[in-house]
Amino acid sequence: MTRRPSAVLARALGLLERSGLLLLQDPLLPSLATLVAGEAVRGSWWSHPAGREIFRTAGALEDHPDVLCAKLVSGKVTFVHRRLWPALVAVGRAREEWQTVGLGGEARSLLARVDEEGRVLAAGKAAAELERRLLVASAQVHTPSGAHALELSSWEGFARSAGLPLRKRSVERARAELTAAVGALSAEHGGRARLPWDGRG
Repeated sequence: MTRRPSAVLARALGLLERSGLLLLQDPLLPSLATLVAGEAVRGSWWSHPAGREIFRTAGALEDHPDVLCAKLVSGKVTFVHRRLWPALVAVGRAREEWQTVGLGGEARSLLARVDEEGRVLAAGKAAAELERRLLVASAQVHTPSGAHALELSSWEGFARSAGLPLRKRSVERARAELTAAVGALSAEHGGRARLPWDGRG
């Protein structure tokens, strides 16, 4: 039986404030799908009886001013609390080898556009590649035609709009902060979580 949306949203925000991270779906780690459905959701959450409610609640959570979505934990959609944003921005801006080596030509062209324009609507493999490598901040938006698209933003632009300081931060320290947050989740709930720079995320 699904739980009331307002109660689930409040609980999700509470979990995010405490741990800094919440997955959209995972059978072991804390996830929004589990909170909404009242049970671990395996396979596609869209096909679960609570799928529509999961979608609505995920949209409400993503719209919260203290929440950002990123493909952070094990390549899955992860809600990230504001307190971890500075670390995420530092990692995203670093342009390290795990982000750039093997990056496809279309993705490189799209990244150049994001760097130049600050914000670009995109879809397809190139956009997904940039998102997966944390080279951009991304958000789901509805286009005027009603279709879904990704709004890709440079991390500098995202930081400015979020009111975050733009001073350079140690990438090593930022990675360590995110690794600690993910490690705490894994230790507490017994799941296996990876980060993109692990080379397997």
